[in-house]
Amino acid sequence: MVVSVLEEMRIRSLGVIEDAVVELSPGFTAVTGETGAGKTMVVTSLGLLLGGRADPALVRIGAAAAVVEGRITMAPDARAAIRAQEAGAELDDGALLISRTVSAEGRSRAHLGGRTVPIGLLGELADDLVAVHGQTDQQGLLRPARQREALDRYAGPGVVAALEKYGAAYRRLRDIATELAELTTRARERAQEADLLRFGVEEIAAAEPLPGEDADLAAEAERLGHAEALASAATLAHAALAGNPEDPEGVEAGTLVAGAQRALDSVAAHDPDLAVLAGRLGEVGILLGDVAGELAGYADKLDADPLRLAAVEERRAVLAHLVRKYGTDIDAVLAWAGQSGSRLAELEGDDDRISGLTAERDALRAELSGLGQQLTDLRTEAAERFAVAVTAELAELAMPHARVTVAIRQTEAVDAESGIEIGGRAVAYGPSGADEVELLLAPHPGSPARPIAKGASGGELSRVMLAVEVVFAGSDPVPTYLFDEVDAGVGGKAAVEVGRRLARLARTAQVVVVTHLPQVAAFADRQLLVEKTSDGSVTRSGVTVLEGEDRIRELSRMLAGQDDSVLARAHAEELLATARTSR
Repeated sequence: MVVSVLEEMRIRSLGVIEDAVVELSPGFTAVTGETGAGKTMVVTSLGLLLGGRADPALVRIGAAAAVVEGRITMAPDARAAIRAQEAGAELDDGALLISRTVSAEGRSRAHLGGRTVPIGLLGELADDLVAVHGQTDQQGLLRPARQREALDRYAGPGVVAALEKYGAAYRRLRDIATELAELTTRARERAQEADLLRFGVEEIAAAEPLPGEDADLAAEAERLGHAEALASAATLAHAALAGNPEDPEGVEAGTLVAGAQRALDSVAAHDPDLAVLAGRLGEVGILLGDVAGELAGYADKLDADPLRLAAVEERRAVLAHLVRKYGTDIDAVLAWAGQSGSRLAELEGDDDRISGLTAERDALRAELSGLGQQLTDLRTEAAERFAVAVTAELAELAMPHARVTVAIRQTEAVDAESGIEIGGRAVAYGPSGADEVELLLAPHPGSPARPIAKGASGGELSRVMLAVEVVFAGSDPVPTYLFDEVDAGVGGKAAVEVGRRLARLARTAQVVVVTHLPQVAAFADRQLLVEKTSDGSVTRSGVTVLEGEDRIRELSRMLAGQDDSVLARAHAEELLATARTSR
């Protein structure tokens, strides 16, 4: 099922094309026309839409700029649609509009969904939209990363399931490695912090301060330092309140208050207000008695021991040292000790955390080794099947001696700690496993197998990629394929096979082919004819959809070089009939 379709392109002032609209089929579209008519400009236009290099020499002589516009329908949740919308583009009724302008001076601009975007963004979207296979422009499966992805899908659900498990373990291992790196790089700072905290906590614990002890000792030191003055004042106050035994004639406050109360009591019955005052004098007498008693006890227990004062001052010095270092008072010092103890436990727990993470990391690396080995085995088995299938396809495409193989390699890890074990050796690994997948081609017997981009000529390469894409059909997510010169050096039965395979590929993807071969064009769902006008330009009406009699006439021209040949016409009709029945 095609998930996105390149519906049409409008080309203006590009090469020989003055103004033309190319309407494409969602299935198989063949672009035909006389040599030099401008067919390859279709490939060039699509390359510009995909972020290809802008050559000012492509701008039509006399024009200020060449413009290519494309309309691609796609689901709003397609990866390309999401990426485009992230860049500010908007879908137009389910279609993404792409525009590329190249000025005659060499300046280039790109627009996506109505927004100006960097040219590089078009290149990013190209990976998910179109695979171009031409003489000079190859994309898609020539990249090893895409080859590995396609091989995984070709291999089936076994690889997909193993890859999901591997990916989950890989992500967890990456998170652990990040946390371990942070913990170990901060080890020195944490050790220094722990030493300082430990020293402080131990120093405070050794002093054993009590809450509020500094305030209590300050008050005691003040009393001890003024013991004589305090005792003298207490004795004088007691004598004033309760009397002095050594002065029998002295009058104490208690006696005076008692006399005043008696005087009021004698007449209180005549005035309630005076009775209240007499009662208050009684309370004063009681209070004076209590104070006098406490003064006597205070004086008796007041300690003027200089040894005790020295001990108090020494203890205060110890506490003052703690306060200077850890808080504003002893209560603050004790609070700091509690917080620091918790932080110290946390820091010391980091060692346990590092040990636990290290053990988990080693276990995950062992798990990744097993999953990586499983992926390698599954990919190797799928690669063998794939190589046989592509080689068989090439034999039908006039390359009977070509042989395709799939190289699955691993890169040696820098050391055992940085890799996983595959096949008994430590190898580098990534989010998709440890395997590097590359398609190799040996075009002739005895020739070395080389990467497909280097092992074939331009025409051969397009056929190799056609064979690869046919075998990968349904596995590779790219929805549109464009082939240029896929039929180079091919004729007869092999040309029919090329057309049949392109039609087969079009069952699961959109296929656009620029071709000279009627055997290929006959298999297309839609055939477009590119024609020049008498002045040598291609106008809007110069790209037409061929149907019925017009298509038979064009196939006849491609077969015999003339469109009025009876034999060529019969052959064209036969080709179309064969294509319909064997597609």
